[in-house]
Amino acid sequence: MTETSPVHVLDELRWRGLLAQSTDEAALREALSAGPVTFYCGYDPTAPSLHHGHLVQLIVMRHLQLAGHRAIALVGGATGLIGDPRMSGERTLNEKSTVAEWTTRLQQQIARFLDFEGENPARMVNNLDWTSALSTIDFLRDIGKHYRLGTMLAKDTVARRLASDQGISFTEFSYQILQGMDFLELFRRHGCVLQTGGNDQWGNLLSGVELIRKVEGAAVHVLTTPLITKADGTKFGKSEGGAVWLDPAMMSPYAFYQFWLNVEDADVIRYLKIFTFVDAARIAELETAARERPAAREAQRALATEVTTLVHGQEATDRVRAASLALFGRGSLADLDEATVRDAVAELPRATVRPGVDSVIDLLAATGLVAGTGAARRTIAEGGAYLNNTKVVDPATIVGPEDLIAGRWAILRRGRRSLAVVDAEPSGA
Repeated sequence: MTETSPVHVLDELRWRGLLAQSTDEAALREALSAGPVTFYCGYDPTAPSLHHGHLVQLIVMRHLQLAGHRAIALVGGATGLIGDPRMSGERTLNEKSTVAEWTTRLQQQIARFLDFEGENPARMVNNLDWTSALSTIDFLRDIGKHYRLGTMLAKDTVARRLASDQGISFTEFSYQILQGMDFLELFRRHGCVLQTGGNDQWGNLLSGVELIRKVEGAAVHVLTTPLITKADGTKFGKSEGGAVWLDPAMMSPYAFYQFWLNVEDADVIRYLKIFTFVDAARIAELETAARERPAAREAQRALATEVTTLVHGQEATDRVRAASLALFGRGSLADLDEATVRDAVAELPRATVRPGVDSVIDLLAATGLVAGTGAARRTIAEGGAYLNNTKVVDPATIVGPEDLIAGRWAILRRGRRSLAVVDAEPSGA
């Protein structure tokens, strides 16, 4: 992984498409140039895992830390109990025990992306530490008195929710005050003068800027990243609005790798800049390759390798790359471990196999790789049918126990790209 080049970190972020807006860019640039700046980004435990949107923020934090600035990762054990207001309606409040568990899980995920040791260690904090003992009266007197209702009502999400049939509860309406209080607390405790986040959080981020100005008479900064979309303007994710989870239990490393491998040509260079630390010279080479040799998908393979290694580590990346190659005949299926095979075949068309009974012809039809047994016979005759990457030449071939990978699966392939799996254990994983 190539670290941030020695240009000003704001220029690096802008070139990579990671800078949407800031409160006062000239003042922020001067502060970042003058010496180490303490900054923070908050992550609310509203799910058991971080996703691709959080990954953008973690990468921004890493860029800033690599540039010598002091990182604070805040996991919102308190704000996670409330929930950031959404455009679509009121959140369902999670149990306190669930939020506590998810807080720990998010802390463990974040710890992999930042350096918490060495000369410039990052710091992990939980806003429950300074809110749990705060009384309602103290909250209203010391914090609430600095907020004006008109300003709070003007926030985009609040205004939209008020105009909707669902409205907005006082609980979610108060979220912006809690986030502002976080910035104030970190300013007081650690000299934090910069908050980063997504551009959709602009209003909540400004809450802390205004609170610190009123309470401490100090100027602090906010920096946001743009919403990451596809080239056609649609949402970025597994599907429209779907999340790319960072937890391997929620999205396997194989599925994660395949997601990035299947990125469209129109998006791949932009995503290389955003989601990796690959330097400008190498990205320029990959851009040329994508333009001149698009079928080779060199840029997509670099993207998938870099992001999967960043999130899941080199060992997991090596396993999923080996599986990806082996499924299409460019490696040994027998060398793959059971867990990797399970992940690799999870989304393939499938059928149940009775070892020693079912023929390749029947299974080609049963998996939908061909339209029927007649088409299966023609595919075999034309040399286009494969069992575990071995060409099937005898139409009477039966799938036997010896053909099962890890005693369970066999891979059928039609031509170069059409795959299916037959499973000796149809009841599930």
